[in-house]
Amino acid sequence: MDSKLLKKEKLLPLLDELRKEFLLVAPVEEDALLFYRPVESVAEIKLGSGRSVVPPKEWFFPQAESLYRYSTEGGGLVLEETLAATPAVLFGIHPCDLRSFAVLDAVFLQEPVDRYYTLRREKTVIIGISCTAVCPECFCSAYGISPVEGTGADVHLSEVGAVYMVEVLTPKGKELVARYQEFFEDQVAGVAEAKEARKETLSGQFTVRVTVDGLPAKLGSLFDHPYWEELSRRCLGCGICTYVCPTCHCFDITDVCRGFEGKRFRCWDACLFRDYTLHTSGHNPRHALYQRLRNRFFHKLKYNHDRYAIEGCVGCGRCVALCPVNIDIREVIATVRGLGE
Repeated sequence: MDSKLLKKEKLLPLLDELRKEFLLVAPVEEDALLFYRPVESVAEIKLGSGRSVVPPKEWFFPQAESLYRYSTEGGGLVLEETLAATPAVLFGIHPCDLRSFAVLDAVFLQEPVDRYYTLRREKTVIIGISCTAVCPECFCSAYGISPVEGTGADVHLSEVGAVYMVEVLTPKGKELVARYQEFFEDQVAGVAEAKEARKETLSGQFTVRVTVDGLPAKLGSLFDHPYWEELSRRCLGCGICTYVCPTCHCFDITDVCRGFEGKRFRCWDACLFRDYTLHTSGHNPRHALYQRLRNRFFHKLKYNHDRYAIEGCVGCGRCVALCPVNIDIREVIATVRGLGE
C-alpha cells in the first residue's frame, strides 16, 4: 500500500479536476438529508461525517433501471439492450458502505455475473473517506469494521489535522493518483500514528456494543420460535429497512409496453412486501408478516453468511435510525443471543 498526503485546501480543486474527466458522484445535501448524486460543481459536495439516507449502492444497483427495449412491429422481435456505463468517480464512501460493496459483489459477480452491475463496478473508481464521528445507531465494529478502514476503496482518505492521509489501495487507485500527482505530497512522519489515534478515539464512541459471534448457528435453532411473531406485532411491513439497507439486493422485473414497443426494467423489491413471495397460483409461502420479518433477519444474520461466507449486515445503523416503529436490529441480535439459554 502506498501512502500520500493531500492538503485539505487541495481536495475540492482535485475533485474539480476529476469532474472534468469523470462523472463525479458525491454526497450532496437535499432538505437537510444526504444523498449520493452526480454533481456539476464541487460546491454542491457536502463534506463531513454524516450518513446518507440512501446508501451509495444505488450507483452500482439503481433503484430502477432499464435492461432493454423491444419491438414486435411487423410480427418480429427486435431487442435493444441498454447496457451502458460512464467512467465515474464515487467519492466520500464511508467504511461500512465500502464493506457493503463486497456483500453485493458476492451476489452480482458470481456466475452468471450480472453484466449491468459489473460494468458499473469496472467503470468506477471509489474514493473512500474515514468517519470523523460515530452516529448513535452505528455498530459497524461488531463486524470488524473500523471507522477509519479503507478496505473496498481504490483510494482512501483519512482526515488528520490540516491534511488527509491518502492510502492508495488498488491498481485503479494507483493510476488515479499518478494521473493527478500534482495534488499529492509524500507522507511525513507522524501521520499514520495520528490516524491510529483517531481510530482509538472513534472506537470509544459506539453507544451500543453488539456481539455477532456464533449468531448464524444460534439462529438455526430458532426458526420456529414465537419471538418472531411477537416482534412482528410492531412491524408495519413498510419496507423502509430494506430500501435504506446498503446490502439488500432483491429486485423485481417488469415489462412496460405500449403498442408494439416496450421496455423491461428492474427495480428494488423488499422481502417484507406481501407480494414478494406470492405465487401465480395465489399461494404465498410467507403469507404472515412474522414470516417475512423473520426472513429479513435470517437473511441478514444467517443466510448471507451461509451462502456467501460474508455477513449480510455492515452495522451502518440506517434501519435503526429510520424504522418508524423503532425495531432495532441491535436489540434483535441481543434478544436472539439470549433465547433458549
